[in-house]
Amino acid sequence: MTSARTHIFRLLKWGRTLAKHGALRDLERHKATPPQVRRLFRIARLGTIQPRTPNYSAALQAIGPAAIKLGQTLATRPDIIGAEAAKDLLELQDNLPPVPFAKIKDEIEASLGRPVEDLYSAIDPDPVGAASIAQVHRATAIDGKDVAVKVLRPGIVKKFNQDIETYEWAAAHLEALGGEAKRLRPELVIANFRRWTMRELDLRREAASASELAEHMANVDQFEIPAIDWDRTSGRVLTLDWVDGIKISKLDELKAAGHDLNDVAIRLVRTFLKQAIEAGYFHADMHQGNIFIKADGTIVAIDFGIMGRINKKARFWLAEILYGLTTGNYKRVAEIHFEAQYVPDHHNMEDFATALRAVGEPMRGKPVHELSVGDMLDGLFAITRDFDMETQPHLLLLQKTMVMVEGIATDLNPQINMWDTSGPYVKEWIRGELGPEAAIADRINDDVKTLMLLPDIVRRLDAQLPRKGGAPPPPPVADVELIWDRKKEKTGGGVWRYTLTALLAAAIGAGAMFYWG
Repeated sequence: MTSARTHIFRLLKWGRTLAKHGALRDLERHKATPPQVRRLFRIARLGTIQPRTPNYSAALQAIGPAAIKLGQTLATRPDIIGAEAAKDLLELQDNLPPVPFAKIKDEIEASLGRPVEDLYSAIDPDPVGAASIAQVHRATAIDGKDVAVKVLRPGIVKKFNQDIETYEWAAAHLEALGGEAKRLRPELVIANFRRWTMRELDLRREAASASELAEHMANVDQFEIPAIDWDRTSGRVLTLDWVDGIKISKLDELKAAGHDLNDVAIRLVRTFLKQAIEAGYFHADMHQGNIFIKADGTIVAIDFGIMGRINKKARFWLAEILYGLTTGNYKRVAEIHFEAQYVPDHHNMEDFATALRAVGEPMRGKPVHELSVGDMLDGLFAITRDFDMETQPHLLLLQKTMVMVEGIATDLNPQINMWDTSGPYVKEWIRGELGPEAAIADRINDDVKTLMLLPDIVRRLDAQLPRKGGAPPPPPVADVELIWDRKKEKTGGGVWRYTLTALLAAAIGAGAMFYWG
């Protein structure tokens, strides 16, 4: 068990780094920041020379790999960190200096149990990419096939576990301070972050994710997932087909190759919607470095460490929300939020529909380049505060990925209208899933299942009936002993709570762990 002293030391060290990059100033003014923490942010900045414009990405890169990953997660939370900071973090480059090949070779041989020469006829010692968790080398398998070999950085699992423990400790104490910070549910955010990150640190899971997504997308034209070489894959090594294509970020090269950028943008958006809404399983790290375009126009996705999953009921609500916003049916969107219990019942549904209209109407029918993303996000998150909406952690990955996909599509075609692009697909999916044929098929399936369950129909009856709530149960949060509770038990006095709250606020304020890593 890591001591409170160690957590505080880490927070103070990271906080000083954040302060030097100007990453604490805006947090002082943020309404979610508790008063004690706001005052202590100023103390953390004393004596530092800060840039005029905060450099959030550089701060997180200076702190380390786990902070980079947390920053990418927090890019989905402009309600906490602000629209400008969220936009900056979406550009966070997950690039670090590579590990020497000798160590990478040792990792491959230890994990696969065979000499590298028995696995690959050739392997380039210079990586094609080196990220916070792993690095990738081009190689040729014994059978002559060109492959990419992804290898975890040595010691990375232990390092991530240490840092995430401190994130959990800071989040628990921050939430205990109450107020707006508690509504934002930092403990659940970090619990989801741990779950996603631990999956990403198991390359066998990544291989399985790629295989599953390939099955879901098997019948989609011009979309491809590289095949997995299971004989050369383990928990620390992943081998898959090499992709010959142009990175989607290289617009000049795409144009020179004769690709229709608008067509690519539309197919990318609709491919993502198919994953999220139809399959309920989607690639949740679709940044520009993970998407390639082959010579024939095929879109190829790589890097399946972060995947999102949405259950069927939540997908229905998601589709209706998207379609309601694109068609201006704000009343239906409001009804969905109340049915899903995203908005507490003590609020008025008509008032919520009007608030949605105030955000949605200015966006309808306009190209992206005419919209103010900052104004839109400010409006949306003002609604969440005004209507006591708690964060829905199961949608964080979806929000993050939708923003990424929109950004890439806008780069490809600044005039693209996301509403017009997504609307027809969503409408067709709703018609197919909720039309009369689908309803009849579902009814037949339900009746057959019910007959088969006759021996215990009474016990299962409740599970067969419709119920509210589209969100899956949240993951368990870390069991953290609050520092002031420990001192209170030892002394029997309440003064420790106030004294240690101030000390803890200084640590959390300086480290800003929930906000920045």
